[in-house]
Parts: sequence; structure tokens; C-alpha cells
Amino acid sequence: MTQPTADDLAVVEAQLGREPRGVAEVAWRCPCGKPGVVKTLPRLPNGTPFPTTYYLTNPQLVSAVSTLEASGLMTEMTARLADDADLAAHYRAAHEAYLADRESLGHVDEIDGISAGGMPTRVKCLHVLVGHALAAGRGVNPFGDEALDLLGDDWHRACAADPTGLGSVPGSAQA
Repeated sequence: MTQPTADDLAVVEAQLGREPRGVAEVAWRCPCGKPGVVKTLPRLPNGTPFPTTYYLTNPQLVSAVSTLEASGLMTEMTARLADDADLAAHYRAAHEAYLADRESLGHVDEIDGISAGGMPTRVKCLHVLVGHALAAGRGVNPFGDEALDLLGDDWHRACAADPTGLGSVPGSAQA
């Protein structure tokens, strides 16, 4: 992870279609070199608590993950948590890792113990889980890894064709 440069923040602003808030680090870069996931402070500059530590910004990846969300995949993933104790334990560990990462940026009482993406009991936002998986690396967030496996490289081919890293999908569908 790296501190965001002025250029990084300009790219993220263009990716999101708005000024980024509370960016602490670039947590993952797309293979094209542009920011793809930012690590966000747990309290935004205006004082609002913000539980989404890992925020997916790459527009091609945001779009691809939105397509997965629309497929009903999150309902299936949530159901699997009830039937697979090992998966549920791994997902709970991802939740704990997410909380520890956020706590390293500062403590916010209002969101203490609350991670993001529905962790640890349901799958609510694949954007967060994919962002976490990219930032933390494979093996940390099982559903983030699974979503990335399902996406394959199609999203990256679109990104590679757009050297600006901005894509044609403004904004983000993240919670």
C-alpha cells in the first residue's frame, strides 16, 4: 500500500465522479498502474463514521462486480454460510482482519465491531469483499476471492484497453 499522490487522487476523483473522501492509502493498483482500491479512514473529514475501509474504485471492476451482484450470487453465498462451518469460520476471520485493518487507522466508537459487506453473517456488498481481497491478498476473504475467480480477466482487458484507467462507468455502486 502506498500513500496517494496528487495524481492518484485525481484519478480516483475521475473514477468516482466526485472528490474522494478520507483516502489514507492506495491499497491496490490495477495492472494498468492506476489506483483500483483505496483504504479509507474510519471517520471522514466531515466527522461521519465510515465503515468501508476498502473502497473499490476501478470502474471496469466496479461494473463487473455489479453484474455479479445482479446475478443473485450474494444470496447463494449467504446461504452457504449456514451450511459450511469452515467457510463461515474463514469469513468470520476475514471480518476480524477487516476490523483490525480499520482499527489501525483509528478507533471510531460508532462503528466498533461493524465491518462491511455484510461480514460476518451475510454477503451484502461484493464490491467491499472484492476490494478487501485485492488489498489483503488471496486467502483472506473467501467471498472476495471467489468473486474475483468468477470475474476472470475480462474486466482487466477492458481496463488495459483504456490507458487512463478511468473507463466509461462513472461512479460506484458500493454501499
